[in-house]
Amino acid sequence: MRKEPTWRIPAGLLLLLVGLAVYAALVARYIAPWIAPWPALGQMPVYVVLGVVWLLPLRRFLIWMETGRWG
Repeated sequence: MRKEPTWRIPAGLLLLLVGLAVYAALVARYIAPWIAPWPALGQMPVYVVLGVVWLLPLRRFLIWMETGRWG
């Protein structure tokens, strides 16, 4: 465990929030109008996939926040 604070954690949280906001805006701007005419059960798998896709790069990002290394 770390004994001293590091700048990476608050900076990483801010970057994560900004990244999620940008991702959500892009999905709302480009994907939502495309699938809006679909029935709700057809939209659900698309939104489930889009809701999970942003987690893929998160592991390496969290490692960087804790250790300063990307892997």
